[in-house]
Amino acid sequence: MADSILILASEAEDQNPLLPATYDIVWSLVALILVGFVFWKFVLPMFQKVLDERSELIEGGIKKAEEAQAEAAAALEQYRAQLAEARTEAAQIREEARAQGQQIIADMKAQAQEESDRIVAAGHSQLQAQRQQIVAELRSDLGRSAVDLAEKILGESLADDVKRAGSIDRFLDELDSLSADSASGK
Repeated sequence: MADSILILASEAEDQNPLLPATYDIVWSLVALILVGFVFWKFVLPMFQKVLDERSELIEGGIKKAEEAQAEAAAALEQYRAQLAEARTEAAQIREEARAQGQQIIADMKAQAQEESDRIVAAGHSQLQAQRQQIVAELRSDLGRSAVDLAEKILGESLADDVKRAGSIDRFLDELDSLSADSASGK
């Protein structure tokens, strides 16, 4: 037994403690190759499939985002065009309303001027008619007063209508000529 311990000890001395035994290296290589084959055959394709799906999802998302951004830009441009058109139309409507307002004001001023002229003309004609009526009444009253006064002064009756009318007309004509002379003398 002592010999067998010595043999084992001598074999142990021949072997490097840092290097494993040959059978350990062989079996470790077999296990590594088997695990590598399973990983290469089953795990790696699944992993690659998941990566491809994610890559497609991300690319699809980016593509959808770019399309949405392009649509948003087109919608924004269309909105800006509609807004510019609406502003132009609003300015046009304001100008038309301003022009219509000025036209209405001009029409109303013309109507007011016509109405004012008509009222003034009616007032003048009414005033003229009243003046003529007052002048006629005053002539009549003045004529009677003048005849009464003349009868008192003359002491005779001027009952004759023809004489009375002639005297009244002559007196009023003298008054008219006196008032015309005083008006022109001013």
